[in-house]
Amino acid sequence: MTHPFELSQEIELAATPEQVWDAIATGPGVDSWFMGRTELGTSAGGPASLTMLGHTEQAEITAYEPGSRLETRSEEAPDGRFMAMEYLVEGRGGGTTVLRIVQSGMLGDDWETEFEAMKAGWPIYLETLRQYLQHFAGRAPSVTTAFRPGVGGPDTLWKSVTEALGTTPDVAEGDDVRLPDGTPGVVYYANLPVNLGVRTAEGLYRFIHSGTDRGDALVMGHQNFAGRDEQAAWDAWTAEHFA
Repeated sequence: MTHPFELSQEIELAATPEQVWDAIATGPGVDSWFMGRTELGTSAGGPASLTMLGHTEQAEITAYEPGSRLETRSEEAPDGRFMAMEYLVEGRGGGTTVLRIVQSGMLGDDWETEFEAMKAGWPIYLETLRQYLQHFAGRAPSVTTAFRPGVGGPDTLWKSVTEALGTTPDVAEGDDVRLPDGTPGVVYYANLPVNLGVRTAEGLYRFIHSGTDRGDALVMGHQNFAGRDEQAAWDAWTAEHFA
């Protein structure tokens, strides 16, 4: 049985409305702070698809008001499930912009678990958007997305991840860390045992714990703004540490 839901959030960003619009209403912009690869059209009726881990979720733009409002709606599943997104951009004084995001639609039988997972997941994406606009605005990334099931539970997962970063599961925002290749970085978001975000001079790196029907999994979504393709390196790292 499906169940309706609505989830909304708001963030004030130190960026112009034009910069925020580019970040939420263009494919390269969304790729710079979200997961996977996004394709977005430039008018109502155009595509709004997300491709991640070999799967593409098709959606359509249902409202397009350049600089202020974007709405999308996914295809409806046979059981009635669908997802709708609304993005509202409002410029404020002092060179800031408020972005409001409303996510709604119909969820499946396990809707409460799905809803809580979405609610817990949005903060790191919004903070990644803030980091992108502050440090990498206008630059297109090379995107890495990786999913590794069977990681042995949250404690084992975070022990492995934090050790690889040269820190501990007590890591906090502002802590200095290093990527497995030795690249120095700083933690911009820490909410263990859920997720962790690291910024380097070249990119943004997210490590996420996900509970699935196959057990605990590590999900990674990284953006390198120096144009370096890091997919193979991170695939090799996950294979080595989570055999």
